Amino acid sequence: MDSTYTIIIADDHPLFRNALFQSVHMAISGANLLEADSLDALLALLAKEEEPDLLLLDLKMPGANGMSGLIQLRAEHPDLPIVVVSASEEPSVVTQVKSHGAFGFIPKSSDMRELVNALNQVLNGDPFFPEGSLTENAACNDLADKLATLTPQQYKVLGMLSDGLLNKQIAYELNVSEATIKAHMTAIFRKLGVKNRTQAVILLQQLEAES
Repeated sequence: MDSTYTIIIADDHPLFRNALFQSVHMAISGANLLEADSLDALLALLAKEEEPDLLLLDLKMPGANGMSGLIQLRAEHPDLPIVVVSASEEPSVVTQVKSHGAFGFIPKSSDMRELVNALNQVLNGDPFFPEGSLTENAACNDLADKLATLTPQQYKVLGMLSDGLLNKQIAYELNVSEATIKAHMTAIFRKLGVKNRTQAVILLQQLEAES
């Protein structure tokens, strides 16, 4: 498959990133490959690059907090095809990935032939999810739907809440006023249907526990 596709590989493990790099080159000769080893590095790359053709995303990168990295990327780059490449292959994880708008899911255990086939299918415009990997989880999908209503900034606030930061620390990190953070908190609680920060953090942890 010859093309000048621009593909980003986002994974914090250099060895796996290198293996994926080689697999992509086998699938697509002449591809323009870019790499990122954290969510911050990936967001910076996306900010300066024209929209790439495909993002291969590891769920467990620094700054990604399980599914929240995927959700933030979907919110900020709604037209970017994202394929999750993960060692977590449970049906509940694959189902969440799909419900959060990923275009595909490739298990890290895939051999080279499976990986090449999956990449070709995705670049042809067809989603790829391993056969029999999806399950229906109403509670999980309900939580996913609620989290999907948060803005990218609200996600960052929720992630920092989960890390135990106080309002003034979050305000400092995001370079906004404490009043702005309180307004974000009110909106987050309303959207998630919770009454306080503890309940909000528990919801986020439930999502991460599945990933």
